[in-house]
Amino acid sequence: MMDVSSMASSGPYLLILLVISVIFIILLSSKANIHPFLAIVAAAYLFGFGANIIGLVMFNEPIISNLTEVMTSGVGSIVASIGLVIIFGTIIGKYLEKTGAAVTMGELILKWTGDRYPALSMSIIGWIVSIPVFCDSGYVMLSSLSKTVAKKSNINVIVPSVSLATGLYASHTFVPPTPGPIAAAGNVGIEATGLIWVILFGSFVSLITMFAGYFWAIKFTKNLPVELADMEETFEEYKASFKSIPTPLQAFGPILIPIILMTLGSLANFPVGTLPDGSEELMFSGTLYTIFNFTGDPNNALFIGVITAFLLLLKHTEKGASMDWVGEGMRDAAIIIMLAGAGSAFGTVIAETPIADYIKLILDGNALFVGPGALFILFIIAALLKTAQGGSTTALIVTSTISMPLLPTLGLDGMMGSIPVGQVLAVMAIGAGSMAVSHVNDSYFWVVAQFSGMSVKTAYKAQTMATLVQGIVGITVTFILGLIFL
Repeated sequence: MMDVSSMASSGPYLLILLVISVIFIILLSSKANIHPFLAIVAAAYLFGFGANIIGLVMFNEPIISNLTEVMTSGVGSIVASIGLVIIFGTIIGKYLEKTGAAVTMGELILKWTGDRYPALSMSIIGWIVSIPVFCDSGYVMLSSLSKTVAKKSNINVIVPSVSLATGLYASHTFVPPTPGPIAAAGNVGIEATGLIWVILFGSFVSLITMFAGYFWAIKFTKNLPVELADMEETFEEYKASFKSIPTPLQAFGPILIPIILMTLGSLANFPVGTLPDGSEELMFSGTLYTIFNFTGDPNNALFIGVITAFLLLLKHTEKGASMDWVGEGMRDAAIIIMLAGAGSAFGTVIAETPIADYIKLILDGNALFVGPGALFILFIIAALLKTAQGGSTTALIVTSTISMPLLPTLGLDGMMGSIPVGQVLAVMAIGAGSMAVSHVNDSYFWVVAQFSGMSVKTAYKAQTMATLVQGIVGITVTFILGLIFL
């Protein structure tokens, strides 16, 4: 490891190189239309080679002795950590999408809320559906429901449409098993057993951002112009396209059962005292501990969720369709896993350089950028990436990659008992940044605009501004949590 003087001399160049590498990712993915996976891998090589050139020029030796080994170890570690979690979560989402379980969820929420708060109903429906289902797919599935609600309630269709869009978006960027938050959690070093805390904190932050999107929709979109012809397919017609609709238990079971199991797994490892030999006394012991600890592991809990989806939704599945859905889910998951692997490789390369130590020198004695204040740094990086290249998942992965080696320096590696609260809040800050903003380079922007009958100008006022508000509210809530827990 280099001494302090070496860090001070090479640090500025490494920091500039890191900024160039991030800009390189943005340009390749947004301007040259290169897939983000290749863009991130190319940036990792760029940073690695550049760091070694700096080392050879300044110290007559490369900073990273074996770049290939460092990169492959980064890919391997993240795939081993969260690969199965992402695959199982995506398969569950595919089952819920293809069997009409999301329709059941929507109808149940509408029944609970009644006709008094139609837009709020759409927000809640979106928030629940997007926990396992990608927000783009969720919006396509439920857009006819938002149009039906608008007709029944005699309100501008944009109001329930933006409510649905922002509800979907909120859980999409904060709550596992959505792949983006899972990948970000893995990149910042949260073990699989810590995912339940990302779910709990993410649920809290995302619900508040959901309400922020809802209030924007009902206050600022009700008079916006809409260019939507009569619906080609009503919600009832869409519902009739399924041979049968799952019951609420069948629809919610594949989501709730894994969450309950993960919660029990965390409780099983929760310390409640000290044993005579000085070791921790846990909440459960013996056979009960063994069962809860095993089934509560996210890999095992989500696999049980896959089995639950298969069993509960079997009679709603056409012959041979199940294998196709699993294949589709695995293909979708593979993209996220490879993105996460590329991001982890980039992060591991960064961690091999003294850049974190240099930043620590810069921030030494400046409490403004350490702890809760550091959350704004992660938010800004994620927001810049999101706005520049359009993908929320890419922004989550790249920002978490960059931030991973810097968390101790930023004071975001703190623990609260067995809870990795610093890392969890880092994921929340990055998730908030990855929301701001959705505009023309984001596929979700076009899905919402086209299915809602909004012109680009109108979509900027409705969808883009709503996501900006959501991002600001998200980081504000996260900062407050940081003041409490860090």
